[in-house]
Amino acid sequence: MDIKNKTYLGGEKMKRRKWFMPVALGTMLVLSACSGGGDGAAEKDKDKDKAVTPTSDDKNEIVVGVVGDPQSWDPIDSFKLDWSTVATSVFEGLTERDLDLELKPGLAEEWTYLDDKTIEFKLREGVKFHNDEPFNAEAVKFTFDRLLGEEGQSGPQYSNYTSIDPVLLTKLSGYGAVIVPPKYVQENSDEFFNSNPVGTGPFKMVSYKRDQQVELEKNDNYWKEGLPKLDKITFKVIPEASTRLAELQTGGIDIMKRVEVSQAETVKENESLELQEVAAPTAHALRFDTARKPFDQKEVRQAVNYAIDTQAIIDEILGGYGEPISTFQSTISFGDNPDLKPYEYDPEKAKKMLKEAGVEEGTVLEVYIPGNNSTFKEITQAVAFYLEEVGMKMNINSVDSTTLTGDLIPTGKAGEMYYNGWGGWTLDFDNTAYLMYFEGEYWNPTFKNEKVEELLLAERTSVDQEDREKIFMELTELLYDLAPEVNLYSSLDLYGVNDRIENFQSPHEDRMRFEEVSVK
Repeated sequence: MDIKNKTYLGGEKMKRRKWFMPVALGTMLVLSACSGGGDGAAEKDKDKDKAVTPTSDDKNEIVVGVVGDPQSWDPIDSFKLDWSTVATSVFEGLTERDLDLELKPGLAEEWTYLDDKTIEFKLREGVKFHNDEPFNAEAVKFTFDRLLGEEGQSGPQYSNYTSIDPVLLTKLSGYGAVIVPPKYVQENSDEFFNSNPVGTGPFKMVSYKRDQQVELEKNDNYWKEGLPKLDKITFKVIPEASTRLAELQTGGIDIMKRVEVSQAETVKENESLELQEVAAPTAHALRFDTARKPFDQKEVRQAVNYAIDTQAIIDEILGGYGEPISTFQSTISFGDNPDLKPYEYDPEKAKKMLKEAGVEEGTVLEVYIPGNNSTFKEITQAVAFYLEEVGMKMNINSVDSTTLTGDLIPTGKAGEMYYNGWGGWTLDFDNTAYLMYFEGEYWNPTFKNEKVEELLLAERTSVDQEDREKIFMELTELLYDLAPEVNLYSSLDLYGVNDRIENFQSPHEDRMRFEEVSVK
């Protein structure tokens, strides 16, 4: 890839830099910039209506309670929501999604489609990284050379950017595509950058204690005038939900991420706290291994769907904090089919279909789920009850989530059924469907259907959203019929917020934005 100078005619001549990035199907990017541019439930507290004033109340800073630590802040090292929760305030991409999920200019001021496979980006001028290094076309080129090169190929982000044609602009707002400072990365070790990240965002990381806390301070040179409003944000890593709630109630934290359903009423009843709920793109399912009997038969997979009352699970286990889904995506995903309704609960129909398919009474199914997800364990137990009613038995295996997703699922060793959760952060079904249903993909050890693959390739070779939507409608109808999983629900995320906090809006996809947030 080259950086080439080009003179643009019209008005004053200005030298511009062009950067070309070849990606799948021959798509090209052109970047141009002016030469000078740079778990667990908690008991209700007896004093639930008397939250203690936070220790930071007299300062222009807040404390946020988060679930986990990604262990590395390098954008190409992680696909974890824990990374995005914090690092969205540190790094930025060429494009960005706001809290209402609208795609907007980021480090690129504007873009133009020169043809179906070429986009020209005009880079924002005068932006600097936290270390005073200039943001420019060289930084963008370095970022993508790194992401798509040898170093990036060993990380989890690489595969997400090898085929990006239809959702290019969305993916450029994503984790791996955030821009990093070339000189800083090259002059420091990988280990150092993992713990001392530098970006162009509204806040800069000034302290990091692994598995304990992260401190961010205001970027005084941020390119958005008048922002950010806060001087400091501290993220406390508190894995246990009961401990996070206790900290929220006593003022140890101002914002609690991931309030459990069983804790919702406690937060709502506290006059000093607000419970915020937000639709999330994350879909939850029990997926079938279609290479194993009896789920090599479509009719058996359909029967299991008819056997499960997903609405009852949402109402009774999730307390209503979930939405029914017909395919493996949320209703806010581009590609969701509003004409499809979840399989109706019809156990008698399920029994008939199983009998016709030759499934013997008492058939035992090995099912694998993550052991650290107590809510989904309860859901799986409910599913086991429903399947027992139609003559099938489930043997539930709880394993470490890393083992499940990194070892068992990709190798087809996760039993006849297994937990499948997917964030869908691009809000475009392509990102989910291709990785789930195209033969040979990491997350798809056994499912194969030629028509599904034909449709996936068709939507990937078009940049016309109307055409892609028509393709997705056909694809979702086909997947609904093939039933490669039991689609249970999409998430409604819950946040607890102290009433001293102003202008905080819970994010749909875990990526908290704090530049507009202030304190009373």
